[in-house]
Amino acid sequence: MTTQTLVWLFIVVFLLHDLEEIIYVESWIKKNRNQVISKVPAKVGKRLDKIFNITSGQFAVAVLLEFIIFIPFVFIAAEQGKFFVFLSFNTLFFLHVFTHVGQSLYLKMYTPGVVSAVLLVLPYTIYLFDTLITDNLVTWTEILLSIPVGLLIIPVVLLGHELGRKMVRY
Repeated sequence: MTTQTLVWLFIVVFLLHDLEEIIYVESWIKKNRNQVISKVPAKVGKRLDKIFNITSGQFAVAVLLEFIIFIPFVFIAAEQGKFFVFLSFNTLFFLHVFTHVGQSLYLKMYTPGVVSAVLLVLPYTIYLFDTLITDNLVTWTEILLSIPVGLLIIPVVLLGHELGRKMVRY
């Protein structure tokens, strides 16, 4: 597989992972809300109670906003060979796998996104990093330095969820 194809494959993996979350988030919350809140510390439970009012449509708005932001940086990486911002998204994507796994282990149950995180995101990001490093396109130092840049997507996600609440009513 060419590096260009591998870079564009990010969009497919991202969408498949987020589709799992979109499909299951609303029904999972309705089914497991009380059980989850009873298992977490009180402060976390209060925050979750607000978050747990999200619908699948509202969640999809946040995913759409991320998708729109990712496309130009995927293009720049695939077509111009400038990888740093693309790399930052992928380092966060890789670390995100462990939040899904951690949630499932802590709660001792399926959580939306954990299956695609383990079966798609984890192998994709490992293969991506290995390929980019082996082909001397990035270094481990750049991967580590990209983590703080990747964290800049968090306000975008929060904005997307807020937009989703305003745009998609119950």
